[in-house]
Amino acid sequence: MTAQARPARRQQLLEVHSLDEIPEFESETEEAEFWSRHSFGEELLRGGPDEDLLLPPPRPRTAPVAVRFDASTVARLKALARQRHKGYQTLLKEFVMERLYEEEKREGIISG
Repeated sequence: MTAQARPARRQQLLEVHSLDEIPEFESETEEAEFWSRHSFGEELLRGGPDEDLLLPPPRPRTAPVAVRFDASTVARLKALARQRHKGYQTLLKEFVMERLYEEEKREGIISG
């Protein structure tokens, strides 16, 4: 069997057990070289009680609601959302929340 025909030997990867063991990289090439020789240790894969690794609480769940608008209204909404650099569904949700707040305030449901 020639050298080219032999399968390449996989080298054993060094495990990283703490985020402190990961250096600051000067380039993507340097980072790729590091990760070609290292892997995450079980502690990091498991994600234990380390305070630095805690994620923020999940956002409240939302319920999908189907609302129908004519094409002109959707086009206007999308144009305004584009000007404000946000998605049109996000803008629509903001509009509904603002109006709901105003109506609740007007009806005396909430004080404001």
